[in-house]
Amino acid sequence: MKKQITQLVDDIDGTVLENGAGSTVRFALEGRQYEIDLSDENAQKLRSALAPFISAGRSASGSTRSSGPRRSGRSNTGELAAIRSWAQGHGYTVGDRGRISAEVREAYERAN
Repeated sequence: MKKQITQLVDDIDGTVLENGAGSTVRFALEGRQYEIDLSDENAQKLRSALAPFISAGRSASGSTRSSGPRRSGRSNTGELAAIRSWAQGHGYTVGDRGRISAEVREAYERAN
């Protein structure tokens, strides 16, 4: 018989968290998401440290990507699927995922 045991360990002080004490805390900063395993005490310290910044900040909807400039011509998923389908039917080499070249986009726009 083989028995596998998983232990949650506080990433700050190395304490083994037993019997449901502690949790994995997720947070985001500057477009990057993080998770950290913390005891209840250290989770409260993190929340207390962030509280003044959270209360002064604004809630942002959507992804947690960086707040850098966004491209104005960004297409939605439905439009990308339509472009891919059109391009594949008109002899263009286009993958099922990834970037669609400007040449293919322009040809699609001229045709439609």
